[in-house]
Amino acid sequence: MQLEEAIKARHSSRQFLSDKDVPREVLEQALQLATHAPSNSNTQAWRLFIVRGAALARLRTALYDQAAAPDAPPPVAAELPPALQAYRSKLGALLYGELLGLARSDAAGRRAAWLRNYRFFDAPVGVVVCMSADLRGQAALCVGMYLQTLLLALTEAGVGSCVQIAIAGYPDVVRREVGIPADLEILCGISLGYEDEAAAINRGRIGREPVERTTVWVEE
Repeated sequence: MQLEEAIKARHSSRQFLSDKDVPREVLEQALQLATHAPSNSNTQAWRLFIVRGAALARLRTALYDQAAAPDAPPPVAAELPPALQAYRSKLGALLYGELLGLARSDAAGRRAAWLRNYRFFDAPVGVVVCMSADLRGQAALCVGMYLQTLLLALTEAGVGSCVQIAIAGYPDVVRREVGIPADLEILCGISLGYEDEAAAINRGRIGREPVERTTVWVEE
């Protein structure tokens, strides 16, 4: 697979073949390739926790129970400014309406679909992405470049993925279940596995803004 093919093929998978595990050597090869990502002052700020087997089952249960509880506190999440809310609404209309066939009035159905985030979409591998709590700004950019490199390496290997900010919404639960030390900040989670190609949720693709809208050329 060429680089352009991998970039265009990568997408967020939200249903996986739960009975088909990803061999550890496939994960290790992708992780090794990702270490070649750019890194400010070669600090390599990323720290990953790969969660599988019984440990993932416990994490799924703990996160789901926390998020689904009637009196659950809202997840820790940054609100989008009004100018960006339309992007989230458009994605929600695609995922919940067009692909899953859930009406806007079906609050229970949409909530059940949203709660699948906390079960890692039945993926056999969950990843918790962290960096030092003492770092900010530029270090987070380095982690982002590392993640993109990792996702492309996984795509080339035929492994589907979904980066999930939702997992970081309950950091205390994740920290307790995975054993993440207090000096690491939890940034996001990733679901990894072989995509269920028959699942409707995996058929949708969301567009991107044209380059002209996001790029300014300064030449004079």
